[in-house]
This record gives sequence, C-alpha cells and structure tokens, in this order.
Amino acid sequence: MKNISVVRGENLALDRLSLRIDVGEHVCILGPNGCGKSTLIRTITRENYPLVRDDASMAILGRSLWNVSELRSSLGIVSPDLLAARSSDATGLDVVLSGFFSSTRIFPHHAPRAEHRRRAERALARLNIAHMAKRPVEEMSSGEAKRTLIARALVHEPQTLLFDEPGNTLDIAGQVSLRDTMRELARSGLGILLVTHHISEIIPEIERVVLLQKGRVLADGPKGKVLTSKQLSILFGVPVKLFREDGYFHLHA
Repeated sequence: MKNISVVRGENLALDRLSLRIDVGEHVCILGPNGCGKSTLIRTITRENYPLVRDDASMAILGRSLWNVSELRSSLGIVSPDLLAARSSDATGLDVVLSGFFSSTRIFPHHAPRAEHRRRAERALARLNIAHMAKRPVEEMSSGEAKRTLIARALVHEPQTLLFDEPGNTLDIAGQVSLRDTMRELARSGLGILLVTHHISEIIPEIERVVLLQKGRVLADGPKGKVLTSKQLSILFGVPVKLFREDGYFHLHA
C-alpha cells in the first residue's frame, strides 16, 4: 500500500497509509479501538476501497486487480464477523465448507463437491476438531468456534492467514489455545498477519510490529524496538509499563 486513504461514513479511517508486507512474513498490526485496524483488513480483502489518487497505489501478491473470490482463496481470513453472521443450525463442517463460497454458511444454491468435503474434513483434523464436524456452532465453546473459523480459513491452503482481533470473546483457556494454534501455523510456513489491540496476543514468532494510530503508521519495525513503554503510552493515550515473560509482552497501566 502506498498513500492509501479510506473513508467510512464521514470518517477518514485510513489516512495516506503506506505499508509493505512480504509473503510469508509474520506481522502484527497493533492499535487501540478505532485506529483503523479493521478498515485495513477490509481494504486488503476488498470489502473497502481506497480513494482514487494519482499518488496512491495498492497491490496484493503482486496484482492490483483481483477477482474477489479468488483473492479470498489466497488469503485465509479469521474474523469475528463471520461467527456473528452464522445461522443457528450451522455445523462445524458447514462453516468450513462455506469458505469455498466466500459465504457465512452453506445456502441452497451452493453445491459442495466431494473434494470440498474431503478438504474441509482435513482442515478440521489439522486443528484436532474433526469431532466438531456435525456439532452446531451454537453448541460450541467460543474457543471451539474460533478453531472452526481457523479451519475455514485453511481450507484453501492459503499463503497467508489474516487474524482480525482473534482473542475477542475468548476466556483464558481459549486465548492460550489460540496462541498455541497461531504458533503452530506460523512454524508451518504460513504467513501470519495479526490485527489486535491486545499486546499479549503477539506470539514469539511475530518479529515485526506496526503501530497504527488514527489511520496512520506511528511506528514500524522489529518487535524489540517498536514495543516500548514510551511508544505504547503514546499509542494508547495512557501511561503504561511494559514487561516481557516467556517470549510474550504484557502491559501494566
């Protein structure tokens, strides 16, 4: 992205933002609520479009023009919006199969093929939740539902996974399980783009952090240099103290 601006309603959500992320790179976009994180994800997935300007440009995987369905097959997306939009009777297998149709469930006009089902079952098994295939999502714990969404994102065998505020709604056990899953996926060679306001979600495998404030990049660089008490106090607008334990960062206000 180069000099990208995105307007949502009457608000300038991204303000001449420039950002480059390489294939296979593990990156965290960190910022408070309302800083433009979700808009950035939606711009990458072509749900939002930037203002047309002569000095602005954007390319994903080397291309500026995409068939949206094809793009979303290359980028696995894990978003809480997908669970909010699910139907009450959707099973784990339904959710994963919906990834083939860029939808939130299997609708009557969809016709999943046998190969789709085999790949969906493999994705569930990869996350050790094959037993969730026939379970309605509404009967799952928040952690189980989140792993089902990750399986949905993996079903296309994408190059990169985009995690949009993945820890929302999870209890402590669910958060620990999520971090373990993210670490395993990062070590498997998948690129990880984590978008969050929780610094404790930044797994050790993520070495680059981008601080986003009011639609602009406040800082971008190696995790050890970007994550400081001073920078994070500026980012979140309150004095905070930073400490590190077992490869993870934590804040005290």
